[in-house]
Amino acid sequence: MSTLSPTILSELERQAIELPSWAFGNSGTRFRVFGTPGTPRDPFEKIADAAQVHKHTALAPVVALHIPWDMCDFDDLRRHAEDHGVALGTVNSNTFQDEDYKFGALTHEDDTIRQKAIDHHFACIDVMHATGSRDLKIWLAEGSNYPGQNDMRARQERLQDSLQKIYARLGDDQRLVLEYKFFEPSFYHTDVPDWGTSYAQVAALGDKAMVCLDTGHHAPGTNIEFIVMQLLRLGKLGSFDFNSRFYADDDLIVGAADPFQLFRILFEVIRGGGLNNPEVAFMLDQCHNIEDKIPGQIRSVLNVQEMTARALLVDREALAAAQTANDVLAANAVFMDAFYTDVRPALADWRESRGLPADPMAAYAASGYQQRIAADRVGGTQAGWGA
Repeated sequence: MSTLSPTILSELERQAIELPSWAFGNSGTRFRVFGTPGTPRDPFEKIADAAQVHKHTALAPVVALHIPWDMCDFDDLRRHAEDHGVALGTVNSNTFQDEDYKFGALTHEDDTIRQKAIDHHFACIDVMHATGSRDLKIWLAEGSNYPGQNDMRARQERLQDSLQKIYARLGDDQRLVLEYKFFEPSFYHTDVPDWGTSYAQVAALGDKAMVCLDTGHHAPGTNIEFIVMQLLRLGKLGSFDFNSRFYADDDLIVGAADPFQLFRILFEVIRGGGLNNPEVAFMLDQCHNIEDKIPGQIRSVLNVQEMTARALLVDREALAAAQTANDVLAANAVFMDAFYTDVRPALADWRESRGLPADPMAAYAASGYQQRIAADRVGGTQAGWGA
């Protein structure tokens, strides 16, 4: 059992992880979207469910929105969120479901379709004004499937032009955060496939444009913590989308596939000054196909908290000394000692000292909330992909 120092506990107390509204809706695979009892039917019920995560963990005070899935009266939604003890956060655009976007949106050759996609982002910025949100996050399902299908360079030029127009519409305190993904749904080339492309695009925009790193959006074997280090070094890491992957963009509970990778990423976050840095947003981006949604989110934020605690235990002085001496095994041992430290009992005691449940998963299960929403939310259309 480890003892967490007051300094470490102070850092953990400040940690905040943004939840995605869509994680509380139905999701599935490309073969089927599965429904579950109690699934929210509108953004207000999504917010109520997200608030349960924060209630049991004190880790999730902000909820991200997806437009148009979460369209509603945003003044009412903002008050509703405040009443439930949370705030509205990142606004995520959607240019991947309209028929017009089959061959691209912000990169489309047809100026009319491209303007439609730009106008959608203008509407998202209007939502940001209404909700008080800072970040507009853009993920583009754009590219091509076959060699010769498109002029890749022309698509990059059109993308930059579109982003320039969107960037110019941002308010003084708002940011554009560009996500990348190495493949899917396009297979030959993706218009923003990697951190370098995202960085090149946002660097040309200005100081209010940043890169979003989704931990599931890389090729197998990619050293994600190196990318984290580099973007922090360059001052361009705007946000994380935490999830986990075995094969591709699996969107599973963060830390499920490779807890050690999550530990290594969080070490570089700490090393680079990204922990509890308001310029770097921690956020989940995952879906729960077979597990209950609220417990899935609770488990996720607890996994991030646990690996953050372990990363904070790394003896930085001993590590630096071993690195300077080129003592390979000693340096690795410092890392492994921290990773193998079981911080769960110390975190449970600390939660209790703050008036939180020692075991948030068990506390939620015993609360009866899941049974109440299953009984109350009968009728209507459950939220899911596209709603």
